[in-house]
Amino acid sequence: MGAGHSHGADDAHAARDHHHGDAGVRAFAWVTLLNLAYTVLEAAYGFATNSLALLSDAVHNLGDVLGLALAWGAATIARRAPTERHTYGWRRATLLSPLANAIVLAGFSGALAWEAVRRFSAPPEVPGIPVMIVAGIGIAVNLGAAKFMHGGHDDLNRRGAFLHLVADAAVSAAAVLAGAGMLAFGWRWLDPLTALLVGAVVAFSAFGLLRDSFAAAMDAVPRGLDPAQVHDFLAAQPGVSAVHHVHIWSLGAGEIAMTAHLIRPGQVDHDAFLDAVVVELDARFGINHPTLQIEHGAGCEHDLHDRAPHH
Repeated sequence: MGAGHSHGADDAHAARDHHHGDAGVRAFAWVTLLNLAYTVLEAAYGFATNSLALLSDAVHNLGDVLGLALAWGAATIARRAPTERHTYGWRRATLLSPLANAIVLAGFSGALAWEAVRRFSAPPEVPGIPVMIVAGIGIAVNLGAAKFMHGGHDDLNRRGAFLHLVADAAVSAAAVLAGAGMLAFGWRWLDPLTALLVGAVVAFSAFGLLRDSFAAAMDAVPRGLDPAQVHDFLAAQPGVSAVHHVHIWSLGAGEIAMTAHLIRPGQVDHDAFLDAVVVELDARFGINHPTLQIEHGAGCEHDLHDRAPHH
């Protein structure tokens, strides 16, 4: 015997998913276009002033634009309805996009670091005021774009975009300080140093995103969710004598799935029991796509392969 949601719960989740999906697609659209416009502006001024700090940040932002475009596409694809072949729909597209984004960013960070080290031996003359103005615009653009992404931290796709935009604002702030140092003291080395710091920030953010997105793609338990607590909760339910085959994974875009086998010998109230447990799993753990199999005894053909309680 298995169970998922009641029809009322399904309708509520469908309405919530549609609302969040619309908001997510609009957010990605605005953020992508806004960052693309700023990237073109920053690259133009970087070439005009021969500033590696601006050019490196422009390359960084170009990587973000590509990543945001992937995330935008993934958010759009994730709204497609389930089919007979893709029974969960296309939600997992939002897990693959951050993985590609992280790989692109890692490549850019290496290129930026190489060029920055090369320029330390003979840093060119860079005017400080244009660097400060353009970087200051970057702070406003990135913080404004991050606001569109705020509130979607249960969605790895949006969380990746949000963290990148906040990091970009910090990088732009460093460029403003570098421009001020070059203007006030003539410290040419601040330009390649800033570019090197940009590469370090990109590498750090790319590593974290790569780790989380790879884990999600490999069906790891979502971060912040303790499977031992879920197991203990199920084991403490009325009539449950044992729990096994507990599997928890992300479907993408804030959707968490779970399967579990519950042994309830001699019980007859399974429908009411399942309805109550499903509601509580969502309320306590955010698990909104559970499938629970009720067994009356200990005989399960897969027990030899998966007998551990999954603590």
